[in-house]
Amino acid sequence: MTLHVLAFAGSLRKDSFNHRLIGVCQGLAPEGMTLEAYRLNDIPVFNQDDEDPPPAPVAAFKAKILAADALLIISPEYNWGMTGVLKNALDWGSRPQGANSWAGKPVAICGASPGYLGTVKSQLMLRQVCWALDMKVLPKPELIIPAIHEKFDESGNFTDERIKGQLKKMLEGLMSLAALGGSASS
Repeated sequence: MTLHVLAFAGSLRKDSFNHRLIGVCQGLAPEGMTLEAYRLNDIPVFNQDDEDPPPAPVAAFKAKILAADALLIISPEYNWGMTGVLKNALDWGSRPQGANSWAGKPVAICGASPGYLGTVKSQLMLRQVCWALDMKVLPKPELIIPAIHEKFDESGNFTDERIKGQLKKMLEGLMSLAALGGSASS
């Protein structure tokens, strides 16, 4: 059976390093795993007045979440915290009350930043929200990638072999976590 992972970044920037890392992960996915990249660009700002029924882009996003066996969230850190676009997507995915698309989903978290502290604080916030939304969060490895701008060459190739190994280990861990708790398609 193939494990289908929905991956998205907490950044809307066209050439986001975190979106680029999703592409790196697609190339590192273990046998038996497919990794679908998804962009959050079309999701409107959450408004409870519009949640039932949700706007078409939100309904499409929630359908992708429900169809996925597991999730991969790769996000930068803005102002020592989770990005607004990521929190917005998490809120939409959990609404309306009683229709939490995230419940029970295995999730791996990582993030990259040009700074040397990486995404420590945003990942702490993200983990708390994921637990509150009843996701199964992969505890290790905690992948906080600093100085991301130094890890791609002029051609756009990811050059840090140590981090590639950690990304691969994270994806293998996500596969094991999903196997332990079942998946949407089993």
